Amino acid sequence: MLIKLVLIDISMYSASPLQFQTHTIPGDYGYLFQYLLVAAPSLAVHQQMISERQFFSNAYQEKTSLISKSFITVAKFMAKEAMEETIIRWMNRSIATQPRFSVLLNNFGGFPPHTIYIRVQNAQPFKKLADALQSVNHFITSNNCPPMHLVTKPHLTVARRLSPEIFAKAMLDYSPKTFEASFELNELVLLRRQHQFDNCKQITSFHLAPAENLLFN
Repeated sequence: MLIKLVLIDISMYSASPLQFQTHTIPGDYGYLFQYLLVAAPSLAVHQQMISERQFFSNAYQEKTSLISKSFITVAKFMAKEAMEETIIRWMNRSIATQPRFSVLLNNFGGFPPHTIYIRVQNAQPFKKLADALQSVNHFITSNNCPPMHLVTKPHLTVARRLSPEIFAKAMLDYSPKTFEASFELNELVLLRRQHQFDNCKQITSFHLAPAENLLFN
């Protein structure tokens, strides 16, 4: 169910750029694919997000809320296709040592002057995932690719690329609003595309460790 949800979400909104400016980098980088490592919410939370974005679109006449994606980005990076097999192997090794956990979503926040999001209350497990990926980041940079962008403030986007005026009005309206939801995170999904207008494709998924497994390690 989790994998199906990710594929549906990406195919519906694939025309929206994921803040990568180009698929080629000047100098010695050469041709690089764009990758996202993401945490997808449960189907119930996904449906809540659809409702929130539809409400935002209707309230502010903004289509940007309808093209936002229902996942939490853990890492995004660029790499050569020849590196993919090694990246997957190292990611699997790193992620498999991290425990499954509950993701708690609580109320709204904003990135001035353009994005309204739902806060992840328990950011620490995501930061531990980012720390676990440092070895992958070292491999990527040692192969003359840009460093990974690792999560520092996990969130679920409601609307982005807003005008400063709409952002300011929405922040006033959303500051007193409440939102509460949670889901169990059991795996991360790796997505890839060739450029910012390409469809994202799922490459693989990585299972987090059940708590009982960690007790015996």
